[in-house]
Amino acid sequence: MLKTARLLLALLLVPCLPCLAAPPVKVGFYDFPPSIYTDADGFPQGPMVEVVRKVFARAGYRLETRSLPSARIYAGLQNGSVQVWPGPAKEQLSEHVLVGRNRLAEIVLNLYYRPDTPEPRLPDDLQGRALVMLSGYNFVPDISRYLEAPELGIVQHRTSTHRAALEMLLRQRGDYLLDYAMTVDSAARELGVPVPPHVELLRLPVYFLVSRHQPDAERLLEALDSAYEALRAEGEDLVVTP
Repeated sequence: MLKTARLLLALLLVPCLPCLAAPPVKVGFYDFPPSIYTDADGFPQGPMVEVVRKVFARAGYRLETRSLPSARIYAGLQNGSVQVWPGPAKEQLSEHVLVGRNRLAEIVLNLYYRPDTPEPRLPDDLQGRALVMLSGYNFVPDISRYLEAPELGIVQHRTSTHRAALEMLLRQRGDYLLDYAMTVDSAARELGVPVPPHVELLRLPVYFLVSRHQPDAERLLEALDSAYEALRAEGEDLVVTP
């Protein structure tokens, strides 16, 4: 009887032997500093990455982290080469992913303007203006509709980093900057300048998104959500802040 009890206890302490024996789950990240950034060796790091690692460890799954452009993450979720992404539930992915029940974080999209210019009236004041944006970023349909509207004639200036985008705005190489609050706050700290005034456009909750194009997608998502909830119940710090 004692041996049986010890065996049951040992089994309970092992999170999931089949999971640990399985190939690692491919998790995609794209740079969103300071929450997510790519280190000198090409691997994703940052507070959000650490939260994901904690959750995977608790769920009993190994993970393989990859730093990828957003377009490759979306394509990977659609064909199963990326199995998990912690991100917003975008409309173009709705047929290809399962969405977790826990909000991991929230990202805020703002329209920034210089202190020497008035607050813009949207969308009228965007007409014929130059808008600075990050290369490779896709926005929700409501925002994209304005960006592509022929009657507004918005001129898009794309750049590769959030810091460069903020510098372009401050140097008057664009009239407005479309970017996320967390990344602009980080860029402003790097440059030693105040965060420019802005208009909040929308808030996007971040969830675990699991590609449907893989075996046991439902089981994987349930394991991640349950592990996240267990960690929170134990008082683990899972808050992602700039």
